[in-house]
Amino acid sequence: MECNRIRITDFRNIESAEIEFDRGVNILCGENAQGKTNLLEAISFASIGKSFRASRDEEMIRFGADCASVSLDFTDSQRRQNITLRMMAGKRKHIEKNNVKLGRVSDMVGAFRTVLFCPEHLSLIKDGPGERRNYLDIALSQLYPVYLKSLQRYNQILKQRNQLIRSAEEDRRSFDATVELWSEQLAREAAVISRYRYRYLKKAEEHIKSCFSEMMGEREKPTAVYLGSSKQSPEEYEDTERTEAVYRELLNSHHDREIGAGSTLWGIHKDDIEILLNNKSARLYASQGQQRSLALAMKLAEGDVCASICGETPVFLFDDVFSELDSSRRAYLSGKISDRQVIITTCEPSGIAGGKIITVKNGVFE
Repeated sequence: MECNRIRITDFRNIESAEIEFDRGVNILCGENAQGKTNLLEAISFASIGKSFRASRDEEMIRFGADCASVSLDFTDSQRRQNITLRMMAGKRKHIEKNNVKLGRVSDMVGAFRTVLFCPEHLSLIKDGPGERRNYLDIALSQLYPVYLKSLQRYNQILKQRNQLIRSAEEDRRSFDATVELWSEQLAREAAVISRYRYRYLKKAEEHIKSCFSEMMGEREKPTAVYLGSSKQSPEEYEDTERTEAVYRELLNSHHDREIGAGSTLWGIHKDDIEILLNNKSARLYASQGQQRSLALAMKLAEGDVCASICGETPVFLFDDVFSELDSSRRAYLSGKISDRQVIITTCEPSGIAGGKIITVKNGVFE
């Protein structure tokens, strides 16, 4: 898969730009706050339909402008295609694929696949479980449309159930009459999502081991373990009927506890990934260098798993990651990306082998 060209209007500090990319390494070079990450954000936006930096679309519209647009041409194994998104404050985003309007973001996700790696991801091991769940959700949503739709349904049901829990003290009768219905729906989606997450992590683990051993040698062996909030053994998540029954029992047996907490206490929104190094918690016992190598291995594995399932390598987006790595990890990463399309932001291109250099200044690209 290749990103061929992007056209941007009034996105962040970019008033108007049209950039073409080479098939290999593309280096966005410039001082800080000039627009390098804004371009990477626009490319990622055309991939997953949301920003990796902003919670609202309005934040991406250039100050003083009424709307913003991103139009990206890409080539997959079949043909050249286009994704176009337009945003206007206070309105739903407008999405087109090959000049056909799409009704939902989920209809575009998975068409143009990317792997984003930014400095925040270097803390993937030591940060909270939400970051690791996000790692799974972004990877799986680009691979399986049914996963994304199930995740969206789950989040909608969870929101309704949490509202019901918060109103229970004032209206316990309505809570008792309807909570089991919401619990059954939540358990059903949780079982589906759990199986996808477990299976994905099994695939990713082999690639994580391979990347980590190439960087660090054979002495230390990582393991990735899926931790579902239902406390089943990882293998049990293969059986969706059993998982649904377990979640249904948990959600229907602890109502007073959930009312006291004011939220739903069991479900895939509580999942985590445990990364072990030689059977010890990497979060607790690994050095900072080991944790960074594991995080790098997890992101590279994301691309490898995507390629193995879809038959084509996604586009890698690296936001100022090289400056955060030591020389040995930079050398390893340079070797790994030599045979795929990569778009890299950096203040200093030295140390990055080859590639097309695009200079960035005040939102202008040359």
